[in-house]
Amino acid sequence: MRQMSESLQEITRRRIREWHHGPAIARVKRPSRLDRARSLGYKAKQGIIVVRARVRKGGRRKARPSRGRRPKRMGVSKIVPKKSLQLIAEERAARKYTNLEVLGSYFVGSDGTHEYFEVIMVDPSHPVVKNDPHLNWVCNRSQRGRVYRGLTRAGRKTRGLLSKGKGSERMRPSVRARGRIK
Repeated sequence: MRQMSESLQEITRRRIREWHHGPAIARVKRPSRLDRARSLGYKAKQGIIVVRARVRKGGRRKARPSRGRRPKRMGVSKIVPKKSLQLIAEERAARKYTNLEVLGSYFVGSDGTHEYFEVIMVDPSHPVVKNDPHLNWVCNRSQRGRVYRGLTRAGRKTRGLLSKGKGSERMRPSVRARGRIK
């Protein structure tokens, strides 16, 4: 009997087709990239969940002005967000699961219109998380709403804090504070 084996590419393509027609933010049983999830702090225990978030690709879609002006002044094209799509995905997941905190996220695929990220989330009030010495730092009050303050890896990258060397001198302590430094 001959066994048919699907290639990884075909499996990924089929999965993305299913994700495209499913909900924008969906909880998943286990991470699709276990090595990446573990490097971000994922553990298969209570109080930790994985959420897949879908974000539309491209710049912001702005309505064309109804009054007359020359095309240059329309202000329609080349309007892009200051945040990465990954950070937007993390924030949307955090808005849906308000009692959880975002540990991190990673890219899992894309199609013509969307990019898909898996977001690792932790329940800071769960007893299992509180008793874990590697995870209980999330229970501190200072970690509340960490994704909205750019404290995740995607947020720190957007803030320019992951770069080192020439050109990154003015990124610390923050972009806003660089004008105040004397």
